[in-house]
Amino acid sequence: MSISWNVFRSVNYITMCLVRTSNRNILNVRFCPILRLISYSQPHFKEQYEMTFLRTHGEPIKAKFKEGDTILDVVVNNSVDLDGYGACEGTLTCSTCHVIFKKEDYDRLPEKPSDEELDMLDLAYELSDTSRLGCQITLSKDHDGLEVRVPSTINDARES
Repeated sequence: MSISWNVFRSVNYITMCLVRTSNRNILNVRFCPILRLISYSQPHFKEQYEMTFLRTHGEPIKAKFKEGDTILDVVVNNSVDLDGYGACEGTLTCSTCHVIFKKEDYDRLPEKPSDEELDMLDLAYELSDTSRLGCQITLSKDHDGLEVRVPSTINDARES
């Protein structure tokens, strides 16, 4: 039996999957747990901006983003190869999306880290005064050209 999946966004973050069986051509509607395959924050008509991820050895990785994306969305939407990045899918239960900002960029962030984010950052490797979790940073056009450093290793706080 051949099955094709179509994923749709719903308000409560449960996805609705349409399953088509090839032998009967019948559509079944099911609710299934969300898989973070797409960003929920970016309509296709928004202007794109660029940011850069710097690996520890200095290799730059350029990626596009749209206003309203989080840094985690940027990694997912651009298929940026950062092993283990965003393991909890933005639920603030790990520290794998830890990034380090330049001081001037950190100071320009509109929101300071929450207590929950600070708790997760305490478990991150290579923690600095300008560390944040990428899943908590919502980007705007003011972040065009942003550079963030990615630590050499990650610590999945869920495994601690």
